[in-house]
Amino acid sequence: MRIGIIGATGKAGRDVYREAVDRGADAVALVRDAARAQEVLGAGVDVVEKDAFALTAEDLAGFDAVVNAFGTAPDDAHLHLDLSRRLVEAAPSSAEDSPRLVFILGAGSLTNPATGELAIEDIRKVPGSEHWINIPAQQLKQLEYLRTVDSADWVGVSPQMMFAPGEATAPKLGRDEIMTAADGESRTSTGTMAVAILDEVQSPAHRNTRFTVSDA
Repeated sequence: MRIGIIGATGKAGRDVYREAVDRGADAVALVRDAARAQEVLGAGVDVVEKDAFALTAEDLAGFDAVVNAFGTAPDDAHLHLDLSRRLVEAAPSSAEDSPRLVFILGAGSLTNPATGELAIEDIRKVPGSEHWINIPAQQLKQLEYLRTVDSADWVGVSPQMMFAPGEATAPKLGRDEIMTAADGESRTSTGTMAVAILDEVQSPAHRNTRFTVSDA
């Protein structure tokens, strides 16, 4: 199985890459800086050095799946939606060699079961969130866009409220609501996210929808 990872040197992308390699997949880092990929992922990393926004249908052809682990600063968070549109256009399901698209989304689009409101409303109340709220706000728009797409084979994956580097646990899956780990915290490690993504890529259980993953 050939898997491309956009943003493979980022906090989520690097664990997706390593999980794919550990499972024997043909993992390829789709990055702007090959030297940086070699530094982070090892000298033997297979790299396509190209800006994600310049990727074409020809670049994506032959991959079984492309995982979008793209990250950006708050002021540029609109690029999450822009890149989603670009990838959907480049990988139509009508083309036999188009990959499945996997999008790592945010937690702001999950529902707080205690209030019935979207989690982004809880995020807005966090002190200092005005400096970075644009990221979950734009990721919410990203999911809203994807939910209109039926021309590509896609799946979205949202972490819980806390998403940080960490070792993998057994993933707990949900649909649209905030979940908690055994310690009562709403959290997902990048390792757990990587396991959930590779499980989904290798054994698809969700199509043209979003699911969420929590640490055990």
